[in-house]
Amino acid sequence: MTVLSVVDLAKSFDGFRAVKGVSFTVGTGERRAVIGPNGAGKSTLFNLIGGQARPTEGRVAIDGRNVTGLPPHRMWRAGLTRTFQRNQLFPGLSVRDNMRLAVIATRRIGGRLLARAAHSAAVEDDVIAALAKVKLLERQHVAVQGLAYGEQRQLELGLALAGNPKILLLDEPTAGMSPAETAAMITLLAELPRTITLLIVEHDMDVVFALADIITVLHLGEVLAEGNAAAIQSNSAVLAVYLGQQASAA
Repeated sequence: MTVLSVVDLAKSFDGFRAVKGVSFTVGTGERRAVIGPNGAGKSTLFNLIGGQARPTEGRVAIDGRNVTGLPPHRMWRAGLTRTFQRNQLFPGLSVRDNMRLAVIATRRIGGRLLARAAHSAAVEDDVIAALAKVKLLERQHVAVQGLAYGEQRQLELGLALAGNPKILLLDEPTAGMSPAETAAMITLLAELPRTITLLIVEHDMDVVFALADIITVLHLGEVLAEGNAAAIQSNSAVLAVYLGQQASAA
């Protein structure tokens, strides 16, 4: 069943077409990666889907509902959450406090109820469950600034998951990580339930091939190819414009 539809999506900046009529559908529980060389339009496409930018043309739908151009907070309400290359954490607060704020926001509790809600049993249960899901329960009392970089990315993933999204957009989830941290993140993402649909932009092809059911390749703002890992690895056009470039640079 289709959960996300992208139809003829396009974006122009002062006459430059960064994204040119991109279309694809993502099924419920699917794990799809979007790859391509620098300048292919990946970040712009993610911004259009996530609500950070409005398309010049085209349409985005979640569960058949047109959400084109909605701001990020309304995309969140529609079931789509996004992580970014740079984390959105409060470095002076503890891991647990960061997660508590995310849980409270998810419950849409604010104003004078905030302090009471922060210590309610239901909120605390959700906080513990979310920290366990991203393997940070033993680090819950550590300030974020005291975490290793990979742990900070784990926490950011936990904050996104606190909203129980249908669709999770992951922008370079392993960027800047050590090999051990990358392996840990791959494991976390692979263990997520298939009730969550993943759309991933990632440069590390080992990560892409480990996680993605389907890979969409962008080149110059357009879809160049689409298929599973084996199909993409054997596609001559992809090898020429992307994978081949990586190989020649190695």
